[in-house]
Amino acid sequence: MKEKDYIRQDVTFLMAITADTREHQLKLLYDRYIRYLFIASAFLMTIIILSIIIFVGQQGLATFKEVSPMEFFLTSKWDPTEGKYGALSFISGSIYVTVLAVLFGAPLGLAGAIFMAKIAPDWLREIMRPATDLYVAIPSVVYGYVGLTLLVPFIRNFFHVNTGFGLFAASLILAIMILPTIISISEDALRAVPKNLEEASLALGATRWQTIAKVLLPSALPGILTAIILAMARAIGETMAVQMVIGNTPQIAKSLFTPTSTLPSEIVVEMGNTPFDSAWGNSLFLMALVLLIISLVMILLIRQIAARRLA
Repeated sequence: MKEKDYIRQDVTFLMAITADTREHQLKLLYDRYIRYLFIASAFLMTIIILSIIIFVGQQGLATFKEVSPMEFFLTSKWDPTEGKYGALSFISGSIYVTVLAVLFGAPLGLAGAIFMAKIAPDWLREIMRPATDLYVAIPSVVYGYVGLTLLVPFIRNFFHVNTGFGLFAASLILAIMILPTIISISEDALRAVPKNLEEASLALGATRWQTIAKVLLPSALPGILTAIILAMARAIGETMAVQMVIGNTPQIAKSLFTPTSTLPSEIVVEMGNTPFDSAWGNSLFLMALVLLIISLVMILLIRQIAARRLA
């Protein structure tokens, strides 16, 4: 081979190395910039969330300049025209309606998850999974309107009560709204259980239902609990659907059919009429702070459950 050919090969080889080196450097540069972008985005989101918490907290805690904590948290007399700001009925209403919604919705959601994960054939599962996810896309005001026009009259006529508004109607609407969350997450948790556990149970003579009850459900329990807590967080923060069927009355519910109110529904009803930086307006901010704290506690519970599951 001639000397020129050797030189040409060397030049081509060097050019290829140089191109690969440049491409590698560009990839490293892009990775670095994307990393900085992600860090900046996370930092910005942290600042926004902290700003919201600080602002709501400052405005809410300013309520205690004119209202004592004992009155706000332990009394149910809510009459801003008389300077009474007892929020116990709203706090209890939020807790009651959330617990009832989970009691109604969790068994149905878990049953649906078991059916979709272990019983339904593949073709039916392929239909039911998108249909279940479709419920999430329905606006909450649609649920509330259906409850107002169909559920409330049905409760009034069937149970022979005065109005039909109250905890029962609100909890039923919320139970339907949280079903997609419980079904989808619980199904994923059930399908994530190792197949050999199920096969071992069946090989030892257990029936399908015994395997589901004694093996699959205990193994998937952390994921199921996560689904329930996420559903509770969704239920306790729901506004429009609850506001349309609960009755919006500042009183502690003494029965399932007593009109009452929740923290989000009362904020929606009164936020347009309150002057800013007044005791009335600050009390609404304090209710929002209480709701935020409850949601943060639920998120921490989810993280604890997830950490134990990974451990």
